[in-house]
Amino acid sequence: MEFEEMKKIWDTQNNVPIYGINKQALHNRILSKKKQAHHITNISELLSIIVYTITGCFVFGVTFSKQNGSIFMYILAVWMLCCALYLLVSRIRRINGSHHFDRSMRGDLTHAISMATYQVYLSFILRWNTLPIALLTALGLWDSGKSIWIVLGILLFFILVNYASGWEHSIYKNKKRELEILQGKLQSEDSDHRSS
Repeated sequence: MEFEEMKKIWDTQNNVPIYGINKQALHNRILSKKKQAHHITNISELLSIIVYTITGCFVFGVTFSKQNGSIFMYILAVWMLCCALYLLVSRIRRINGSHHFDRSMRGDLTHAISMATYQVYLSFILRWNTLPIALLTALGLWDSGKSIWIVLGILLFFILVNYASGWEHSIYKNKKRELEILQGKLQSEDSDHRSS
């Protein structure tokens, strides 16, 4: 017997396609990926908001307590507090936007892709935000009369942080790409079913 004939017999006997997708297992997998993306995004946002707020307040307090505080350190404190505020507003928008997705398999997949896209954007912003922070920190230390070796050490630290955050950013991009590939496969399957 030909393969197509065997498949038809199997389908008629079991009313289940021989190579059909287990929709419930796929939906559970999508929900798992969505939960993982949600968890990573929440942790990244909250940790960043807390770190920027505490660091901004600390830098401002230390600089204010010195009689000749560096203007660069004041700018750094304000920059960090503004970053924390921006992340808080972005978090509120993301949470409010999450209510617009339906709770079907495709809706959950679209929601997971949306969160993965947001996480890629967030990691990109946080990665390149190290540049103004590094510059302001180095200028502030230089302005306050610190040794050139301390300034160079701080710059080296920020270079390593930028490199590590680039590695993290590529992980988030790969997770997003996996979800987009799955969405593409589901869309092509739907178009195959409509045409047959």
